[in-house]
Parts: sequence; C-alpha cells; structure tokens
Amino acid sequence: MERALRSAPAHALPEALAAALAEARPGLAAVRLLLNDYHSRLLLPVPPHGDAAEPAGDGGVLRVRGTAAGRAFVSRRPVRSSPGRDGGGAAPEVLFVPVVSRGERMGVLELAAVDPWTDDDLARFEEVGEILGSALKVAWPHTDRYERARRHKRLTLAAELQWQLLPGHACAGDRFALAGHLEPAYSIGGDNFDWSAERDHLALTVTNGSGTGIQAALLTSLTVGAMRNARRSGADIAEQASLANDMVHVRYGGREFTETLVMRIDLADGVVHVIDAGSPRILRMRGTDVTAVELEQQLPLGMFPDTEYKPQRFRLEPGDRLVVVSDGVFSARTARGEFGAAALEQATRRTRLQDAGEVPLAVIDELIEYHEGADLADDAVVVCLDWH
Repeated sequence: MERALRSAPAHALPEALAAALAEARPGLAAVRLLLNDYHSRLLLPVPPHGDAAEPAGDGGVLRVRGTAAGRAFVSRRPVRSSPGRDGGGAAPEVLFVPVVSRGERMGVLELAAVDPWTDDDLARFEEVGEILGSALKVAWPHTDRYERARRHKRLTLAAELQWQLLPGHACAGDRFALAGHLEPAYSIGGDNFDWSAERDHLALTVTNGSGTGIQAALLTSLTVGAMRNARRSGADIAEQASLANDMVHVRYGGREFTETLVMRIDLADGVVHVIDAGSPRILRMRGTDVTAVELEQQLPLGMFPDTEYKPQRFRLEPGDRLVVVSDGVFSARTARGEFGAAALEQATRRTRLQDAGEVPLAVIDELIEYHEGADLADDAVVVCLDWH
C-alpha cells in the first residue's frame, strides 16, 4: 500500500489505493474514500476523476451522527456494517475504516466485500487507514481535488483565507491530545487558532480578530503570520506578542487590533506560560470541577506601539482538560440573552467522558442549539487540550 501511494500522483491516491487493495484482496466489491466537510458533520465522497469540479451535492453523502461511517470517524476505530439482503443474494458487508494522520481525523475509507470481515482484517485495515491519512497529508497541498471534495457548498473568500491558516483539526502526542474547531465553517471572519508541537513544548494561540469578512481575515492573517515568524525564529511568547503587536499597529495605526491568547505548555512538567491579550478565555476541568483560569488581561495586539507583554503561569495536572474559546462562544447573544459563562461551564462538564477530538464540536453544538437553529452572529472558536 505504501509503495502504491508513494508512486502515485498526488491527485490519484484513491485510484492507486483501490488498485492495490483489489490486488491484495480480490473479494473487494467497492472502495470509496469519504472526507469530512468543514463542519465535520458530513462525510463527502471524493468524486471519480472527470466529474465536475463543483462542491459536492447530496449524492453519496453520509452524516457523521447516527451512521456506521460516522462511528468509525469519531471513534478512530473500524466499524462493520451488514446491509440487508437484496433479491435473496449475499449483500456485500461494508467496513468503514477511519483515515487518520497523527491524531487528526480526515475521513473514512468505505470497503465492501462479499466475504465477512474478520478481526484480523480490522487490525490490518486500521493500519491502511493510517497509511492513507499520512499520504493524504503529503499530497493535499499539491492538488485541489481533496479540498473540492470536502466542500458541501462554496466558501467565502474570507473563509478560504482563514482555513488556509489553520494547522488542522487535531494533534496528538504522548503527553497531550489537542483538537480545535472554527464555526461557522463556510463564511467566517477573523477568529483563528494555531498550534505547533515541539520536542519539549506545545505552542498554542487563539485569536479573535476585530471586524468581519475579508478585512477581518486579512488582519488575522497578518497577526498569525507575525506570530509564526517570531516563533520560528526562536522568540519566546512575550517577543512573539510584541512583534505581532508592532506589525499590526504599523499596518492599521491602532484602528484595528486582534485579541489573542498566546500559550506555551512545557511537556516536561505541565507548566503553562500564557499571555492574555484580549478576549479568548480558558476553562479548566479537573475531575468534574470546571473553573475559569483567571488571568490578568493585557492590551490586544495592535492597539498601541511598543507594548510590553508579560507572561503569567499556571500548572496542569495529569487528567486536566483545558477548553479555550473565543468571544463568539461565551458572548454569543440571542433573544434569550447571552450564552454566558455558566452555560459554557455546563457544556464543558458534559464533555468529561468524550475524547478531546469530540469536545470542540460538542460545545459548538450546544451553542447552535442555544441559537435555536439561527445562524451564529459571530465566529466561534473552541480548542480542547487534554493533558495526560
């Protein structure tokens, strides 16, 4: 499988995998790759080559919630599904295999075979899903095929810019599990999250850009680019915040700014160094106790030139969960009032039995339910960090 995927053109991974699988297991009746959409609520099939390059319709789309494919996607474990008999003949038994890369869920591989799937098959194909996920990660920047496939509808230009900035949906290491989500997915403005996992630390930022649309996206792009430039040059978080502050102020003269939370988590001892430059908030769940991490707020990035930022500290204990949200979550308002800190704490507490990868969407779902199906008035970012 690895040889077949390595030698295939970036745009042809599904066909290369299907050919290799057909040779390895002649009993396969069908192979289909489905990718999760930007909401992570749908699994969309990658169309065959030659189909129109348009966002996917409803043909062949599977929902994450309430389907065998969705269970495989969420659990990161293969799931067997036995359809009914048609005309008295043997119906193919379907196996849904999660496609995963370094903890990030990318979709599922749907495999239909006449012969029943064995436990050995499940273990073998789980590894195939990991191989395919790694190959997709490498191939993704070289073709638009997979980006087109995961779009249930067209993105706005602001959303296009923002999604290109995101590091992914999830990241996992021996000492942590990390996941994030940005909503609304197809027409976002200025909210963003970013992370980088290193040998001795984890860097994490959550940004709430001012304004809406393309102007907000450009402001956030400048902020995230400046932060990454400083971080990759070896700067500590105070220097990262100062450089981004100066770059934003030079460009906008204090008229626009970004409220940003900048964090560095030391992997050796769980010490969190943090700069709270604005509105994103941190909740910590320890056991069943959920509390806000109280920090001294400093000036947002770009408000005044030559601002000096001072990191604060707190320590994580094994089993702790951090949930970081933008103001589009806790300050969201409807006719019923503000979503608020109490509702956010309750939503966080209800996730205690869920995997870190499920938490951002679980919180977002409660926020959407609070809006009673109405569109969100502001971007909403939720990032979850589980400390092992």
